[in-house]
Amino acid sequence: MPSSDHIDWTDISTASIAVLNTGNAQKKAETARSVASRWQNGGLNFAFSAKPALRPKRPLKPELLEPNKMPRRRKAGNTENRKALLHAVAHIELNAIDLAFDIVARFGSDMPREFTDDWIQVGDDEARHFTMLGERLASLDCTYGDLPAHDGLWQSAEATKDDIAARLAIVPMVLEARGLDVTPAMIDRFHRFGDSESANVLKIIYEEEVSHVAAGTRWFRHLAEQSGKNIETWFQSLVKQYFKGQLKRPFNHPARSEAGMIPSFYEPLADMLKAL
Repeated sequence: MPSSDHIDWTDISTASIAVLNTGNAQKKAETARSVASRWQNGGLNFAFSAKPALRPKRPLKPELLEPNKMPRRRKAGNTENRKALLHAVAHIELNAIDLAFDIVARFGSDMPREFTDDWIQVGDDEARHFTMLGERLASLDCTYGDLPAHDGLWQSAEATKDDIAARLAIVPMVLEARGLDVTPAMIDRFHRFGDSESANVLKIIYEEEVSHVAAGTRWFRHLAEQSGKNIETWFQSLVKQYFKGQLKRPFNHPARSEAGMIPSFYEPLADMLKAL
């Protein structure tokens, strides 16, 4: 495969699609960071000459399983369980790279330039997170792809491919917000395991994910204001329509509120979706 420096990037859409079309996981992260740097330095046109495919290219491994077929992770602090936890987060971050560049290539032409600014920054962050997690896995004699992973994140992307409001509601405002709920406990767990290096990586990811959820909430609010919709009831309607799962308590109310999501957004959904 040619290096990212030799891909013919004519505008932000073709550059974003170059990320999506990179199969090797580490090269995908490197390409993402290169695209972000060029965009932030004015080296790419704000133009959209191409549309992305339904699915991005991915490495041959890991094996992708249905979420309910994934092996159960135990809570002990042995090396195998630490590998499994870090591998699962690395898989989420790889998906998040593609989700960020897909939302730019798929929907950026209909949105203000600042929308692209925000999601290119998110994609850059996710690529850096993936690389940091890869380094932690290497310290445990593990490589991304060595363990199975689930395909639920991209299933949500496919379901919302034609609706930017639904994409924002489901990906940053449900799935990434869930990360704000569960990551503090993971950080504490790695500290208890005596693995402060991995705990510190997860802490960086957690703190930066707040801004990613905030970007999703901010642009969802923009769409609601443009269309004259009530932001909370519209969000709840889209989640009930597109999200195949439950919103599980406990919620990290402080982090969600910092990201612009007050409890009246999601607390009612925890009861609604449980009842369906």
